Amino acid sequence: MRVDIATGQASETPFTAHVEQNLGPLVRFDNRADTGQVLVRQIRNASTSPDGRRLVFSALDKLYVMDLPGGAPRRLTSDTVHEQVPAWSPDGQWIAYVTWTQDGGTLVKVRADGRGAPVRLTPDVAFYDVPVWSPDGQKVVFVKGPRAPRITEHFGPGYELDWVPAAGGAATRVTPYDGWGRPHFTRDPSRIFYYAGPDGLVSIRFDGTDRRAYLKVTGYTYPGPGSEPSPADEILAAPDSQRVLAQVGNNVYLVTLPELGGETPSINVSDPASAPFPVKRLTRIGGDFIGWAADGKSVYWSIGRSFFRYDPVVADSAEKVKAVVDSVRADSLKPDSAKGWKPDSAFRARVDSLKKQPAYDPPRLDVTIRAARDVPRGSIVLRGARIVSMKGNEVIESGDVVVTDNRIACVGARGSCTAPAGARVMDVAGKTIIPGFIDVHAHPWPTWGIHQTQVWKYLANLAWGVTTTRDPQTATTDVLTYADQVETGELIGPRVYHTGPGVFWDENFQTLDDTRNALRRYSEFYGTKWIKEYMTGNRKQRQWVIMAAKELGLMPTTEGGLDFKMNLTEMLDGYPGHEHAYPIMPLYQDAVQLAAQSGITYTPTLLVSYGGPFSENYFYEHFDIHDNAKIRRFLPHEEIDQRAERRPWFRDNQYVFPRIAAGAAAVLRAGGNIGLGCHGQLDGLGCHWELWAMAAGGMTPHEVLQVGTSDGAHALGMEHDLGSLEPGKLADLIVLDANPLEDIHNTTTIRYVMKNGRLYEGETLNEIWPRQRPLGRMWWWGQEPNTK
Repeated sequence: MRVDIATGQASETPFTAHVEQNLGPLVRFDNRADTGQVLVRQIRNASTSPDGRRLVFSALDKLYVMDLPGGAPRRLTSDTVHEQVPAWSPDGQWIAYVTWTQDGGTLVKVRADGRGAPVRLTPDVAFYDVPVWSPDGQKVVFVKGPRAPRITEHFGPGYELDWVPAAGGAATRVTPYDGWGRPHFTRDPSRIFYYAGPDGLVSIRFDGTDRRAYLKVTGYTYPGPGSEPSPADEILAAPDSQRVLAQVGNNVYLVTLPELGGETPSINVSDPASAPFPVKRLTRIGGDFIGWAADGKSVYWSIGRSFFRYDPVVADSAEKVKAVVDSVRADSLKPDSAKGWKPDSAFRARVDSLKKQPAYDPPRLDVTIRAARDVPRGSIVLRGARIVSMKGNEVIESGDVVVTDNRIACVGARGSCTAPAGARVMDVAGKTIIPGFIDVHAHPWPTWGIHQTQVWKYLANLAWGVTTTRDPQTATTDVLTYADQVETGELIGPRVYHTGPGVFWDENFQTLDDTRNALRRYSEFYGTKWIKEYMTGNRKQRQWVIMAAKELGLMPTTEGGLDFKMNLTEMLDGYPGHEHAYPIMPLYQDAVQLAAQSGITYTPTLLVSYGGPFSENYFYEHFDIHDNAKIRRFLPHEEIDQRAERRPWFRDNQYVFPRIAAGAAAVLRAGGNIGLGCHGQLDGLGCHWELWAMAAGGMTPHEVLQVGTSDGAHALGMEHDLGSLEPGKLADLIVLDANPLEDIHNTTTIRYVMKNGRLYEGETLNEIWPRQRPLGRMWWWGQEPNTK
């Protein structure tokens, strides 16, 4: 006798049949790698000109301007530096913006018609951000910080609010900057407004004095002990100072600004109907990069590559008309003789469906910018290596791999593949070729806001053979631009797949329709194929997520959250992915069979093990990375010192990762799927530690390689393009000096890495096919780590 998983009742059913009876259909899709030109997925900091006829924004970190409503986007400059956060002058003649390279940034203005060269406004090379013109057009206000901390990604104190004459010159300091949002103005040119986080919306004079606080805006409160409402992400005062526009969570709100004395008023917008003064939620799907039109009569936002303008007056009128129409329609649904009649569930459902239809949808503009996708041309033959193809158990002891452009053309015994005319033949006899690694739980977070020109985390991953990453929770939408830059070849790195920001509990879904709208943010606007269901609520709410995901073609993965009951229900409900270790050990046969038969990909992220010390500490204790030449080439030296010099120490018998890995091995051998998840703990080398930790649970070397390659492709739904060395698949592979089937620690003996048909030296990432091209100077080279 056993207990039924779904009902909790005793059952005589054999366990395997019992599991099958209770499983919901697995939500999986056949996802293919994009081909052809790159359709740019994100416009950033879009804003309308003062007359409302033009739009300026950055895309791929270059400035564009276009005529509204349907003009073609055109570059404003021909510069190769990063250009971001554009701002219109009040007369619409100029656009101020900031630049960034690995040597620092500048504050610049350029004519809005693109004529003439950009003009430097400040002489200093520093970090600049979010410029804004004063309403009289005489000054440009901006955030400034020291160059070095921004380059090294350690954001300490030193940011300040400055201004400069609109013609350029020396900057004048206003105040140390404690803002969470960007500086802006109402119609008063003497006061600078900004969102100061816990203090809410504030304003100051140009000499930094007379600070005034106006309003605090908060949102959802997590239902846990001691929880506080989530603060707004941005608050912008209207030009007339009567209202504010607030971004809270993923949505945009219009809030009346009360005139009160005493303590700064605070408003929670999670339930606009119960707010103490007027609040209106403007978005159903979400919005980023909010702003006010210059005349204060409309607001705007963008999401992905789509731009929206919202007219509150038109919206209010449409809602009043809809209320009347809905009332008439509801009356028409009643029976002819309503005496004694009471509304039944069918009637209420039909009336509810009328109410759900929006009265007003703001006009949407999809901005189309296409860029060439980086695809190498030519053919290369890698001859004579041992090939561990990960096509089942296939191992070719002496074989050839033929690559044409970015696809594998042939894999076979040596001499069995015909070399294309003009192909380069490279002798790799004595080496071992395996597919590139697929990290399905990567967090290679680059800097947000002003973007890096090369991302060391991407470089490190690629140098250690990680050719595909999937970030299951990116925190911000900056990844949309970074991923596109990898696809165009501007950035060197692995394939950067992602879920976008997680779908968290603060979505507070109340209906399936709410859930559909939120998930459209990902499928329709972010253009991603995956989402992270991050403990979004109770089981009913999580079921809405999986239902909406299935409708929208999204593959959700889940957050473990140390909640095994929740984890079991997610397996039953058809979720295709699970992140982090199950919080019990060992896994008994019932849990093993459920995980295997559900089809879920279980990614235990052993480097951050539950139930004991993180396994990354074990590897830091047993492997000294500090003086490793490859580590020192691809990691900034401050990062090395932080990781390697002072760490906690544990006896080997305190580590639990072998026991967790044993559970993963049991699931794998029961026919389940296990993912490689390195969690961004040590980009690049950390993935090898994760693989070796898998082996500590009893997996064979071939099983470990399966986790790192073909099971990862399965987790993404990309078996047709990734995960094994087979004709037609993308040319992602690693050439090793030593055989990992003999010793799994040989995965780090990387001679070459090929990603998308480009072949790089493993130690340097100098490209050797089809071009001979060095990596180029990185900003941290020449800075020695602490050797004392």
